[in-house]
Amino acid sequence: MNNLVFHIRSLSISVKRLSREVFLIVLGVVTASFGLESFLLPNDVLDGGVTGISLLLTVVTGGRLSVFIFLINIPFLVLGLIQIGKAFAIKSLFSVSLLALVIYSFEFPTITSDPLLVAVFGGFFLGLGIGFTIRGGAILDGTEILAIFLGKKTGFSVGELILIFNILIFSVAAYLLSMETALYSIITYFAASRTVDFVLEGFDEYIGVTIVSAKNKEIREMILTKLRRGATVYHGSKGYSLQMQEDAKTHIIYTVITRLEIARLESEIEIIDPEAFLVMSKVKDIKGGMIRKLPLKKLKNKS
Repeated sequence: MNNLVFHIRSLSISVKRLSREVFLIVLGVVTASFGLESFLLPNDVLDGGVTGISLLLTVVTGGRLSVFIFLINIPFLVLGLIQIGKAFAIKSLFSVSLLALVIYSFEFPTITSDPLLVAVFGGFFLGLGIGFTIRGGAILDGTEILAIFLGKKTGFSVGELILIFNILIFSVAAYLLSMETALYSIITYFAASRTVDFVLEGFDEYIGVTIVSAKNKEIREMILTKLRRGATVYHGSKGYSLQMQEDAKTHIIYTVITRLEIARLESEIEIIDPEAFLVMSKVKDIKGGMIRKLPLKKLKNKS
């Protein structure tokens, strides 16, 4: 009976996860297609990566954007199969094929011809689509896969390699099209990359805070009752003590808050213990726990 319940629960979670991933991929494809066809392609403005190469070839040769996007991504998908795994490659093949199909089958209206608006909002919608697709566990642009592969071989970071690729793309665009087109394309690239960051990291940037203090009990109570956030307590020892003595033992508090709450946390800790030691770091993604504020009664029951 327990095994049956476990399998049903496991199947339910898998179906829910798959449904969410498919929804995000489809949403990402539609959003990216809108950005490409309503802003970038009609105005000959490019982006970076595989999408930028496809747009450049479309402008120069007059061919179909959908064909270029699909064909150029194929080698990267094969590389993704080798480097990351079968599930990722299948989802990415689905997303790239769907993007090519949507661009081939549907015509989106041209929204504006203003170069600055085209660059900013074309990059925004394209970045939104790429971000949603990555959230769904797939990609629309295979450049990052190549960058990860070459990063292991060359020692360059992924960000450095992507920057090098895009400099080459924009340089070719400046030569074949115009310097003005290349400059607007750079704006598009930055707008898209910042939007992807917002989609992946969220608009609420979370900060992980480690607190070492002799008054850890009071600080823990303050976090639970005043900030209404969760806290984890680690058992540790002070590093400057040469011997494992009782007075060297301490409790270390770890909590996750939004960046908007940092100032309040610091001021509250300053009141309790001005000598407290704080270490803060960005948290890219979180799940579970008391991320959102809960009613005070529930927090008291949990504590």
